[in-house]
Amino acid sequence: MKYIFAVLLSFAFQCLIAQENLKVDSTSTQKTNLDSLVNGKITQIGYATYYANKFSGRKTTSGERYRSYKFTAAHRTLPFGTIVTVTNLANNKSVDVRVNDRGPFIRKFFIDVSKAAAKEIGFFGKGVAQVSISFSPAP
Repeated sequence: MKYIFAVLLSFAFQCLIAQENLKVDSTSTQKTNLDSLVNGKITQIGYATYYANKFSGRKTTSGERYRSYKFTAAHRTLPFGTIVTVTNLANNKSVDVRVNDRGPFIRKFFIDVSKAAAKEIGFFGKGVAQVSISFSPAP
């Protein structure tokens, strides 16, 4: 019992230290690897992919049907309805998409976009692109 208590206490202490290390002064110019605040919008950089044709017509997590010709996306955590600007870093082309699904579930990717969005920003046929996404934080 003492061992379990010691392990739990150690874990709680490590969590407190980690939480303290994540705090950033709002006047600081320091950025994290994942998020940065630019012009009042949160910006993230990572890899995107697009939906395969086999998903056309299937229901998304939000209940809508996936339509490849619409500008929609899947994100693991952003609320449904969030408008996200996706920019292909290879050619600087951008598109606005609306989050209506959850995914991608492969950790390497952080957003799945529709076929139309992939074509708009020039990575359809390539499968993957390094992108930045920006969105307004929830109020």
